[in-house]
Amino acid sequence: MICPNCSFDNPEGTSYCGKCGTKHGAAAPFSVTKTMATPTQRLPRGVVIGGRYQIIEELGRGGMGVVYKAVDNKLKRTVALKFLPFEWTYDPQAKERFAREAQAAAALDHPNICTVHEIDEAEDRMFISMAFLEGESLKAKIERGPLKIDEALGFGMQVAEGLREAHKKGVIHRDIKSANIMVTERGQAKIMDFGLARMRGGTLLTKEGMAMGTIAYMSPEQARGEAVDHRSDIWSLGVVLYEMLAGRLPFGGEHDQAVIYAILKEQPKPLSAGRPEIPASIEQVVGKALEKNPDQRYQSVEELIDDLRSIAEGVEPERIRARRRRAKLRRWKKAGFYGGTAGLLVLMALVALKFFTGRPRAIETLAVLPLENLSGDPQQEYFSDGIHEALITDLAQLGSLKRVIARSSVMRFRETKTPLSQIAQELKVDGLITGAVLRSGDRVRVTAQLINPATGAQIWAQSYERDLRDVLSLQNELVSAITREVRVRLTPQEETRLAGARQVSPEAYDACLKGRFSLYKLSRQGLDSALEYFTLALEKDPEYAPAYAGVAQVWGVFKQQGFASYDEATPKQKAAALKALELDSTLAEVHYMLAGINTWTDWDWLGAEREFRRAIELNPNYPDARIYYSHFLNYMGRPKEAVLQADRALELDPLNTLVQGIYAMHLMALRRYDDAVALLRKILDTTPNDAIALSTLRSAYHMKHMYKEALEIWKASYAAKGDRQAEDALASGFAEGGYQGALQRVAETLVTRSRTTYVTPWQIATLYTRAGKNSEALDWLEKAYQAHDQNMPYISVDPIFDDLRKEPRFQDILRRMKLLK
Repeated sequence: MICPNCSFDNPEGTSYCGKCGTKHGAAAPFSVTKTMATPTQRLPRGVVIGGRYQIIEELGRGGMGVVYKAVDNKLKRTVALKFLPFEWTYDPQAKERFAREAQAAAALDHPNICTVHEIDEAEDRMFISMAFLEGESLKAKIERGPLKIDEALGFGMQVAEGLREAHKKGVIHRDIKSANIMVTERGQAKIMDFGLARMRGGTLLTKEGMAMGTIAYMSPEQARGEAVDHRSDIWSLGVVLYEMLAGRLPFGGEHDQAVIYAILKEQPKPLSAGRPEIPASIEQVVGKALEKNPDQRYQSVEELIDDLRSIAEGVEPERIRARRRRAKLRRWKKAGFYGGTAGLLVLMALVALKFFTGRPRAIETLAVLPLENLSGDPQQEYFSDGIHEALITDLAQLGSLKRVIARSSVMRFRETKTPLSQIAQELKVDGLITGAVLRSGDRVRVTAQLINPATGAQIWAQSYERDLRDVLSLQNELVSAITREVRVRLTPQEETRLAGARQVSPEAYDACLKGRFSLYKLSRQGLDSALEYFTLALEKDPEYAPAYAGVAQVWGVFKQQGFASYDEATPKQKAAALKALELDSTLAEVHYMLAGINTWTDWDWLGAEREFRRAIELNPNYPDARIYYSHFLNYMGRPKEAVLQADRALELDPLNTLVQGIYAMHLMALRRYDDAVALLRKILDTTPNDAIALSTLRSAYHMKHMYKEALEIWKASYAAKGDRQAEDALASGFAEGGYQGALQRVAETLVTRSRTTYVTPWQIATLYTRAGKNSEALDWLEKAYQAHDQNMPYISVDPIFDDLRKEPRFQDILRRMKLLK
């Protein structure tokens, strides 16, 4: 007998497919998985049902209905209409079960359950109107092969979340299977087909002892025809989890009796037998979901969700560790390790527990993962992000911690299902902080936990709740607790700082967080909003130093992004930074901003080094200060010191492409062109339009005399900027004069443009230098010096100018900048 669902050739007379478990034949008159073999009346395209639903096409048919895609002309939306099969229109029991499906599903409102709009009857045919989902069934995905571990865990958690809602409302699905789970184009899993669902206390509507559902997914009690509860759904979800990870069902057979026997008597083949990379913790979870005795199974979907979420985060759940410990103790006992004495058994158990749960060694490297926004309101993301940034900054200021990973690198793992152990490996840390934030009015609650990623053990967890006015005290208390748990020693100064924190205006604090959230968008609109929020914060609290620091940072980015001229932005940036410093001289970011102004605007080398050193002293884990300090040290002719700072910055912010790009510029200054090219290519693989990477790579190719490759990067640079005029100049110049001709033509184009629009003289000078036009290059370097172009300090180390270094005019510029004695 050929299965109508998967085409597997089953022995004659079987009621269930031995491969996919689909019911067929006379044994399953009401199965939701039955494919109808008898002709049924089809609804033609365009027909209107119930005066509002216009049929588009048939989507599929099963034992409990035929599904069509339709348009709801009243509400102007696409829906799926599920009709009771025509031949069952006058079967009271079938109609009752069909109505019950609508009632069960309509009682549920959850993102992981398909939405039911209404049940109606038109032209003697019952139908359910439900949400139309673009996507495919989970079964279709599995048929292409086993799912990735994180993908399977993600879908498993989503289905479990939907079941939790159903069970909370007293609804048992009774037919959970991969074919009844839709995966939308956005990767959202939705439970479908509540045709066998039973409300708590409701009538079964089946003959006594009759098994309902799909055989391959049935729990043992369901297969025996016994009464079932919510734990039967947990079993079925365990089957789906196994199926996703193995690419096949855990219990199979050539006929339905063999499948039932396997469900009742046999254990499935271990997942790791086919996929060795599957962790033991996942096998434990699936095994517990597939316990044949429902009393030994997960007793609620909530427990299963907790374990799945922990594994997805890289943490082995405590109940799983306990099961593994018990199993190990049993194995030891069987092997004779206990010598038959109860006292030794207790002793070995204590040793084992100590081994598995003992406190780890001191943690010296930390990463604080993005904090979860528990409010459920996306508009509150700024608040959880702000607390997250503050926690990183507070921990980074502790000199006893060898490394605290910067925010830009950890934000890569926001809303990711990457296991915690893998995150720790990528970031090279031995401790992870996870947590969540909930704000309600002027109350804020922060929950945090410290995880040892090597073992998955939760070392510490605590919740803190305060009035928003006391949020700084909350942050300090949280940092102090973490330092105790990671066993680092605080200096007396650090203890004093953490012991005291002034109250803040809730309105000023809130506005400042919104300002920083907008600032990180780096768009013109985001920067304008940030400036408005920081200004609002100062209106609420004119003595709030972080708000002045925010104003200074906005004007610095305005200048960097070209949204404001140096003449306009620099005085405002400097004034705000100095005011912030006056109010709070311990803000490392303010000293860093002043160091940048002294270096690239004022060319005040002594003042610059003083501020860089102070910023790093206040925050030893400040990657921005260290990477730009390495630039400064190169300008000063101190390459060995520069290497140390650049390497340290990369350790602190390993996934930040900006830090990587600036590090590549440092490699260029050391004339390590091959190393620079390798790093820059890696950056461009992930961010193809990265401006720093493109500009540095074309310089590296130029210095390696790889002019063809350099020209391609020039084209990509101008294409990324949308500068079509420069692209055309490259093409026409190359046609006439090759590589040098192309760059000369672009330089001439920018000279013309500079008469009406500001163009940095530095850029024109570098183009003429590469084109071999040294005289013109020196002319434009002089213009850059007169304009106080902030790129000018690079002339002391940029290899592009190596052919000019012996020129008297070039050396004169260096002397005037005090870069040459």
